[in-house]
Amino acid sequence: MIIHNLGEGNSLLNQFVAELRDVDIQKDAMRFRRNIERIGEILSYELSKTLDYQQKTITTPLGTKEMSMPNNDLVLCSILRAGFPLHQGILNYFDMAENGFISAFRHHPNDGDEFEVVVEYFATPSLKDKTLILIDPMLATGRTMENVLKCLEKYGIPKQIHLVSVIGSKEGIAHVEEVFPNNTHLWISAVDEALNSRGYILPGLGDAGDLCYGSKL
Repeated sequence: MIIHNLGEGNSLLNQFVAELRDVDIQKDAMRFRRNIERIGEILSYELSKTLDYQQKTITTPLGTKEMSMPNNDLVLCSILRAGFPLHQGILNYFDMAENGFISAFRHHPNDGDEFEVVVEYFATPSLKDKTLILIDPMLATGRTMENVLKCLEKYGIPKQIHLVSVIGSKEGIAHVEEVFPNNTHLWISAVDEALNSRGYILPGLGDAGDLCYGSKL
C-alpha cells in the first residue's frame, strides 16, 4: 500500500484537524462537518495528481489551448453516516464522478468491547475497471474497510483503489495494508498511535458520526 500522510508536513490542513479534535470547537456541529469537508477537498487535490490525464483542445473566445485534463472513470463510495461530509468535500472536486453509499456499523453484543462490523445497505454503480475512492473518516481497526471491500467484489473489480480518511490508527492502517491490493493508495490527514479497548482511536476525536449529526440510540 502507498500511504500519503499529509499531516506529516506543515500546512493549513493541520489547523482543520486540530479544530476537529478540540473538545470546545467540535461542539459546533456545523463547523465540525465543514472542517471534514475541507479536509476532503485538500486530500482530493493531492490525490488528483496521481490520476490519468490526456491532452484536450480547449476553445476560448480568442483561440485554442492544449491542456492536460483528467481521464478517469471515478466512483466515490462512502460509509454512512460520518462519511457524508467527507464525501461532499471529495465530490466538490471530482464533481463528474459516479457515487456509491454503504451502510456499515459496529455491533457490540451485550454492549461489550468485542464487536462485529455489519453491512446492511449498498447502492453503487459498476466498479469494473474504474477508479474507486473508498471514503471513511475514521480508520480505526480497519475491519470496516475490509468488510466493505469483500461486499464490493460482486460489483466488479476496480483498476485502482484509493482510500480516503481523516484520522487513522497505526493498527488499522497495518490491517488494511494486509487485505487491500498492494497498489492501493491511502490518503490521510493524521495517524494516531493506539486504539482503546472498544476500538476507538486514541487520542482521535471521539465519535465522528455523533459529532456531525447528533447522538444515536
